[in-house]
Amino acid sequence: MSEDLGVEGDVTTQLTIPSDAKGAARFVARQAGVMAGLPVVAMLAERVGLNFQLARDVRDGLPVQAGDEVARVEGLMWDLLGSERIALNFVQRLSGVATLTARYVATIEGTRAAIFDTRKTTPGWRALEKYAVTCGGGRNHRYGLHDAVLIKDNHLAALSDVANPVARAVELAREGARPGTVVEIEVDTMEQFRLALEARPDIILLDNFGSNQLAEAVHLRDASAKDVELEASGGITLETVRGLAMSGVDRISVGALTHSAPSLDVGLDFVEKTR
Repeated sequence: MSEDLGVEGDVTTQLTIPSDAKGAARFVARQAGVMAGLPVVAMLAERVGLNFQLARDVRDGLPVQAGDEVARVEGLMWDLLGSERIALNFVQRLSGVATLTARYVATIEGTRAAIFDTRKTTPGWRALEKYAVTCGGGRNHRYGLHDAVLIKDNHLAALSDVANPVARAVELAREGARPGTVVEIEVDTMEQFRLALEARPDIILLDNFGSNQLAEAVHLRDASAKDVELEASGGITLETVRGLAMSGVDRISVGALTHSAPSLDVGLDFVEKTR
């Protein structure tokens, strides 16, 4: 809140509205989507002393239509106006992530694949945006660099002096990681994929593979290492995701869920003001 209020507070409201004026406002969806972030708005309202009440049958993870009332807030006008944009920033941004995620999930319905997010999140908002992904029916990939192993091309480049960097990287991860830690490796060629399959990590991420390559990889996996999950990633869009999911992969990770989701249009309409 300090970004908006600074030290002086909302000077426009303080100069134009009596300090004891009270009012109420309602959050209204201006377009269809999936809600997320309402508990954050409720906590914000509590912090500034406003009464917050959800509309009936509205909660995070549920769809709304244009014109639906989402919630109401009541209290001093100074507090309502001072927190308006902050509250809308949270609910619009997070509902946008949930809505885009739901579109991806719906697009691959009927396949074995699940939609996952990535670490391509807004700095400081990772927990919130990953939560919003789950509201849209998606799943969370690793939270950060600390909670799972993901061996990428630069890790393999640093091991280029060994005969088989792919196998060695998986071996080192298995030896040193805490029990239960997921070990995943990223590959970008079929040759690397075959080496990774032999090394038996928990997950193999196939970066920028086309649907035919993915189908071939699924066939090879099913024939020799059914316990290894396959994940497709790299430039995936709503137009391409179903074709990739039809290949039989288990997971599809989409950075766009968090780095490119448009905000959902939600407004705050004042409905009364008393003195």
